[in-house]
Amino acid sequence: MAVDNSSSSLTSPPSNIHIEINADNGDISPSLVACRTASQKWSILEATYSDPSKPHQMILNGQSIKSKLQDELFNEYEQKLEDIRELLNSEDLQNQIGSLLLVDAIQRLGVDYRFQEEIEAIIRRHYVAANTCVDGYTYYTLHDLSLFFRLLRQHGFCISADIFNNFKSKDGTFEGKLKQDIRGLMELYEAAQLGIEGEDILDEAAKFSSQIVGNRLKHPYHKSIARFSAKKYIRDLQDTNGWEKTLKELAKMDYYVAKISHQHELIQISKWWKDLGLAEELKQARNQPLKWYTWSMASLSDPSMSEQRLELTKSITFVYIIDDIFDLYGTPEELCVFTQAVKRWDYAAIDMLPKSLKMCYKALLDTTNEIGSKIFEKYGYNPINSLKSTWASLCDAFLVEAKWFHIGHLPISNEYLENGKVSSGVHVVLVHLFFLLGINGKMGGAFQVDDISELISSVAVILRLWDDFGSAKDEQQDGNDGSYIECYMKENPGSTVENVRKHVVDMISSEWKNLNKECFRLNQNSSMSSFTKASLNLARMVPLMYSYDDNQQLPILEEYINSTLFDDTFLEHHPILDQEQRA
Repeated sequence: MAVDNSSSSLTSPPSNIHIEINADNGDISPSLVACRTASQKWSILEATYSDPSKPHQMILNGQSIKSKLQDELFNEYEQKLEDIRELLNSEDLQNQIGSLLLVDAIQRLGVDYRFQEEIEAIIRRHYVAANTCVDGYTYYTLHDLSLFFRLLRQHGFCISADIFNNFKSKDGTFEGKLKQDIRGLMELYEAAQLGIEGEDILDEAAKFSSQIVGNRLKHPYHKSIARFSAKKYIRDLQDTNGWEKTLKELAKMDYYVAKISHQHELIQISKWWKDLGLAEELKQARNQPLKWYTWSMASLSDPSMSEQRLELTKSITFVYIIDDIFDLYGTPEELCVFTQAVKRWDYAAIDMLPKSLKMCYKALLDTTNEIGSKIFEKYGYNPINSLKSTWASLCDAFLVEAKWFHIGHLPISNEYLENGKVSSGVHVVLVHLFFLLGINGKMGGAFQVDDISELISSVAVILRLWDDFGSAKDEQQDGNDGSYIECYMKENPGSTVENVRKHVVDMISSEWKNLNKECFRLNQNSSMSSFTKASLNLARMVPLMYSYDDNQQLPILEEYINSTLFDDTFLEHHPILDQEQRA
């Protein structure tokens, strides 16, 4: 979010991706030409070329989506869904490891949102069976037990990491013979990613397995975006159980459904952003709707959540824009007035603002009030007071940083990080997401915003430290606005940059354990799964958003966007999809 310190006023090479929208028919396509100014990074530009198409209508989870999917493809898509659903309910797979392999494959291919009830039933059966079995877990292989552990913990079932003691020798270390079990070690490494603080055995498991298979698992599944890694997984998935071919075909069609949905949402965001007029009013601020939408696209992977993605993108947009206002516009006195106006949340406060801030303030109120009204229409309550509170806290945090910058003050590291958790914008985004998903309403008030405070904190620390880590390494900033690394080195004069970076990596690892703990706690109620999954995806997106290369570019993020929105090579070798792409 807005903690990307490379604001549009900094001298840095522009990204080489922007999106062109066909003004005639709304088609979009990537344009791999460098934008002329930094303010156009990740922008969506209108074009006037023509590429006529004949859109068709597709019903997806009760919603009509304008797409090029032919009726034949839609019918096949529905049939594949039914085939997999029947397989999940098949008695042949009851309590067999094959059912866990199928569930794992479904999740890795990003189509698990279509089979939530069936997956939950399978995981529960395995949990009950293991807890009522006389032999406990002794009959599991390393691979099977690791897979069992990972899936149960993902879904909120209580399972102790001590089950891996079965694979330790008398001296308390993992048995040497396990080094020959590459498949088992790879799954053990994946399972270890779900550890929480204090589970030393999982730390040992991660260290032991990484020594043999670490190079093969640079991006463990638990910390990766499923749709981004799905293409590699589908290439590696061998047809050994009889269902792989059907699942692969379903995944390809589902990818196409999602791509069409995301493209049309991007068009809507482009229109909203243009109509808002802030790009013209605040010319120094970032104009990056593609990047802002990417956060929502990755966090909410279910194609049916179109409305939530659109509204969340609007909130994310204002996190970025208000950050730029505090960095690039207004004197310290004017920023104080702006912060007070946000706390008042009153249109009458517009008159007290300088001209450059009036439009943004009104747009913030208009957009947030509208989001609150939409939530009321859908779920029966309006969370506007909670939403307003997040913006007031964000502005307070931005104001603290602005004052530090103004007087040249570098705070102590803990003070910096506590404020930085708020200025990351994560609190704003996840509170909006909490209500957009209807959690408060679906749970009958059982979960409140305060119940997700620890989860928010962990995601915020992960984002803030990743951003500072990337900024210190790649953006070559002058340091006036500080970073955690700078603050820590000031407190520890004898430390080297390399040692401090290792310290930051360890802190990020620790926050992942805290995040695992919170997700596990919340996932014990299945109604929270959509929120925890989105929160995890937000944390998973952080490395993509802040992994700058030596040219201060974001190649992994560009690869993800091209892969998700434009790349059709994933659809090759499917007769209908091939024909559709050539049309």
